[in-house]
Amino acid sequence: MTVNKDLRRERTRCTFNPAELTHWLDGSPEKTRARRERDEFFLSDPELQDKIPTKYKSHKEVYEDAVRKACRLLQKVRELQEAGKADMDVFSHVLGGMFGSAILKEGNPMLVHYAMFIPAIMGQGTPQQQAYWVSRSWDGSIVGTYAQTELGHGTFIRGLETTATYDPSTKEFVLNSPTLTSYKWWPGGLGQTANYAVVVAQLYTKGECRGIHPFIVQLRDEVTHEPLPGIKLGEIGTKLGMNATNNGFLGFENVRIPRESMMMKNSQVLEDGTYVKALNDKLTYGTMMFVRVVLVKDITSYLSKAVTITTRYSAVRRQCQINPDEPEVQIIDYVTQQYKIFPSLAACFVFRMCADWIWNMYNNVSAELDQGELDKLPELHALSCCLKAVASGDAATGIEQLRLACGGHGYMDASNLPSIYGLVTAVCTYEGENTVLLLQTARYLVKAWKQAVSGQPLPETIQYFSVLAKGIKQKPWQNNLACIVMAHQAVAAGKIRLATEHMERRIRSGVSPEDAWNQTSIELASSAEAYCRAFLVTRFVEFVKETTNVSKELHQVLSQLCELYAVYWVLQKLGDFLHFSSLRNEDIPALQARLEELLAAIRPNAIGIVDGFDIRDEILDSALGAFDGNVYERLFAEAMKSPLNQKSVNESFHKYMKPYLKSNL
Repeated sequence: MTVNKDLRRERTRCTFNPAELTHWLDGSPEKTRARRERDEFFLSDPELQDKIPTKYKSHKEVYEDAVRKACRLLQKVRELQEAGKADMDVFSHVLGGMFGSAILKEGNPMLVHYAMFIPAIMGQGTPQQQAYWVSRSWDGSIVGTYAQTELGHGTFIRGLETTATYDPSTKEFVLNSPTLTSYKWWPGGLGQTANYAVVVAQLYTKGECRGIHPFIVQLRDEVTHEPLPGIKLGEIGTKLGMNATNNGFLGFENVRIPRESMMMKNSQVLEDGTYVKALNDKLTYGTMMFVRVVLVKDITSYLSKAVTITTRYSAVRRQCQINPDEPEVQIIDYVTQQYKIFPSLAACFVFRMCADWIWNMYNNVSAELDQGELDKLPELHALSCCLKAVASGDAATGIEQLRLACGGHGYMDASNLPSIYGLVTAVCTYEGENTVLLLQTARYLVKAWKQAVSGQPLPETIQYFSVLAKGIKQKPWQNNLACIVMAHQAVAAGKIRLATEHMERRIRSGVSPEDAWNQTSIELASSAEAYCRAFLVTRFVEFVKETTNVSKELHQVLSQLCELYAVYWVLQKLGDFLHFSSLRNEDIPALQARLEELLAAIRPNAIGIVDGFDIRDEILDSALGAFDGNVYERLFAEAMKSPLNQKSVNESFHKYMKPYLKSNL
């Protein structure tokens, strides 16, 4: 491999060993080796490689090719299982945002089967239902999807219109879609792929609506794959991205399913129609929390790809001069370029650390729920909501900025940045639209602030509310991490205090609580974002402090990234910090200077850091971001794959242009 000379020089300047970062991110050298072997096992398969770029295929071809690849991927997973080399990590690796989007660039039509259908059964089904349905799901006998969102209702789940009415005479539920807006709309794999679905519907029994409940419903014949009677389904069409995920619509017309098809781990309907309510109605939302937690990991993968592409391209691309007597410079030497890239580079680490943290919390809370302990459920729900919202919003903004930082070449599909943006921006609206999720977190925060004011104990992630509720004066500003962490916490507490006071003032003036909430919602959503940023900064600082198993050179890099992230967000939200923390106008120049010092400190190691992510060229899939840095050769090679370059004269010339040119207009 001939490596671009600028990239070679960058790698010699690195002050730490990128391999150490790789092993640290993976968990150990052995885990790195296992991951690489796994990647090679899949990526070397010619059936999983594209001969024609996806962008030159029709929508139908993209979907059919994705189904073929998805089946081949799962066959290869089974080969590993039979050889005793596969566990749950293999499934998460193959389906995850890093590797999965490399093989299936427009999405996996079977992803929801593993990411939502099976988890829903595990979380909502009885032991007997789990034993039957999960075994059929894992061995490939059926393919499922998760049908919750409707044409007219998404995040407002209580407003879903699909009905499931219990008929005690036949011991069946009758499913109906009473309106056009009640049609299920968006579930991945629903269009043509799945033959079963977990359907979320309003339960009616003994003449009463009991709220939303999940049901397992067969959609297609297991042999012919034809839709069953009363089932109306199809695909919803092309989108900005993810055009192989086969998002579909689904309607019901008097579709009967047996009583046992209702998932009854939490709530039950007895044979005579008697309804047995769950201990907590929030338990129904467990699948959504699971997906939101997993999404933060996928968001990190997408952002890591984009930042690797832009960082490497910025080291190769030379443009203009800083000094008129010197040659064109690498664009990564421009401080404005560093400012566009390095905060996203730092975000890759903070999102990853927090994703691991909340994944552990999710597993602990799930175990407690099985024992009937619900105390930590509100905290997990609030954190999973705001983390998904803030991480996806920041990543979408960051990836678009990274694309712009690559100039015109970033606009090309060959850069892979448009595709990555299409994947991450979708996350901003699915599994809960971000503003709505922030407002759900805000409900938790309002309650927590009132508890803090009254002196009640609070969960660990929000204990600083109790301190700040006492009105203790903050220490004078210092440009260090301890001060910046406390400042983020002061902003979060100050914003929710103010929002709560404004809402209560409106209520006292005669506004209904519901209208007061709506009128205060801008402040409330902003408060939830501030709470999330305080959590991200606090966890990142604590994590770096606790990381003692790395070399001092790598630890210094992690510390610089951590401080950059914390300082960057203070400067981004100056108004809040001037309002609620001890930051003063005269402190800002030193803070800005520290930001610029950190950019300069990270600059020599930027290539080493993205090399440490250890993302194979096949997974990056970018002419701009390949390890060898041969950007222009790769761009030209990609251009030659265009169908318009297969003939020297396109037939449109003879059909249209030539007659026009000869018409003597």
